[in-house]
Amino acid sequence: MVKAHVFTHELVAGRYRLVDVVHRETNRLCWYGNDVEAQRPYLLTQIGLPDDPDPEAVPRAVRIIRMSETMGQLCPGRVATVVDAVEENGALWTVTEWIDGTPLSELLEQQGPFNYVRAARIALELLDVLEVAHGEGITHGELSPGQVYVQDRGPIVVTGFGLAGATLAPRLTAPSYASPEQARDDRIGPAADLWALGAMLYTMIEGRPPFRDRDRSDATLKGVDKLPLRAPVRAGPLTQTVQGLLRKNSRERLTRPVVREALSRVLTEEPEATRRSGSGHGLRDVYVAAVHAVPSWRRPSMAVGTALAVGTIAVAVLAATHQLPGINDSAAGSATRPSASAGVAAAGERTDGRASAPPASPSEPSVPPKTSPPASPSTSPSTSPSPTASASATGLPAGFRRYTAPEGFSVALPAGWKRLETQRGGDESVRVTFGADDDPRTLAVTYSEVVGPDPVAVWRDDVEPVLKQTAGFERIGDIEATTYQGRKAADMEWLSDVDGTQVQTFGRGFLLGGGRGFSLRWTTPAADWDDAANQQALDTFLKTFRVTSD
Repeated sequence: MVKAHVFTHELVAGRYRLVDVVHRETNRLCWYGNDVEAQRPYLLTQIGLPDDPDPEAVPRAVRIIRMSETMGQLCPGRVATVVDAVEENGALWTVTEWIDGTPLSELLEQQGPFNYVRAARIALELLDVLEVAHGEGITHGELSPGQVYVQDRGPIVVTGFGLAGATLAPRLTAPSYASPEQARDDRIGPAADLWALGAMLYTMIEGRPPFRDRDRSDATLKGVDKLPLRAPVRAGPLTQTVQGLLRKNSRERLTRPVVREALSRVLTEEPEATRRSGSGHGLRDVYVAAVHAVPSWRRPSMAVGTALAVGTIAVAVLAATHQLPGINDSAAGSATRPSASAGVAAAGERTDGRASAPPASPSEPSVPPKTSPPASPSTSPSTSPSPTASASATGLPAGFRRYTAPEGFSVALPAGWKRLETQRGGDESVRVTFGADDDPRTLAVTYSEVVGPDPVAVWRDDVEPVLKQTAGFERIGDIEATTYQGRKAADMEWLSDVDGTQVQTFGRGFLLGGGRGFSLRWTTPAADWDDAANQQALDTFLKTFRVTSD
């Protein structure tokens, strides 16, 4: 197993600072890190090298970068871009662009097994990537749930291309997903990836891999090669597909066209189940609205993912009541702005409408955990790029600039946007609303130090009852459990009426632990919700939100 480096003052390759562990897998550790030179966030993956590493590992590290570039051109947006790869202190480090998503293994750990429709959707997306790779003669060879990231909005992203063959070991990471031919250290090809696809499909449906990890890589590989497959019991119409992919003889495995037909048939023949389960993207979008609804928020140093979920719940409560404890929103004029008041309930307010102490609101998100990528400490309003800075110069979409708040977070905002108001609920919560004088849209960021352990329950039991008291309230879809940058979260989306205008709000709240959290609430006139500029703004907020202090 990889041993975690916990000293964040250490720099990998002399320039990448390790901030927090975001994912663990057998012989593989993923970190959120910052490039101290470019002041950009990256995903750093640490892979332990065997005692007798291949002496050609360093040049092969260069090959990893080139493989990533090739796959990135073939599958834009679906393969993580490796910007650096080095061998250091007995480990192989790969540095990729930060992925705004959650490893599939983390989703399974937090949500449990998927129904076969949702599993089929993810498997079909993965098959799309493999089909392109195999068409170019490229075998991944290291596929596992930890190498597949499910984004909040957008397709899955695959990492790990180019790792196979980096050393003489038959498989570097996640040996329980190795194919039998890898276990025997035979030559591998596309069939090995199809085995891994079958193993992942099995895991998504059954909640465990077909062959368990036995702590020692050699013991795990021996089990993969010699032990019989435990028949799946929850796969339904995908049972034969799973078993056909997990045949020990690589020549007997199902082909890609057969697998595609089987997966597609499940999606077309189960339209209602498909709508309910989806791929998780739409439900996560709904969660963004929920984040805006969390009650009190204050502490600035929360992990983005967990903080957002918690914050969502708190903001929703604030929107519904137009106030934080001891603060009257109507006096501040926020109630007259569609986006500022929609779905917000007062921090610290009880769901039955009676006032209570600010810290008592269980619907508020908790402070972001250290695992969510915080913004670089050097980022500040004074160093934020000007609104006219180009996307290439700042790493942000054209027309956006990064704003760093003294409350302990930063986010990219559209040009011309500013703080419209700040509401505090004692020492336990704070909500900052951003917008422009001539813009009906708003973004509210809420921090709370008092929030319950289940973000879905917070939305359902604490936030929604308050929102139902607002004019024209109507929830869109289900309240969906999800993850945001590795943290438990929940999404809710809803409609409401403000001064005769119907507005739509998307909230995302996530838990940081210790009763702390952040939330984001994005509100626009309902008629303009699907505008490209509004969707870009929401995507940018979610991708750029960072916690800057703890």
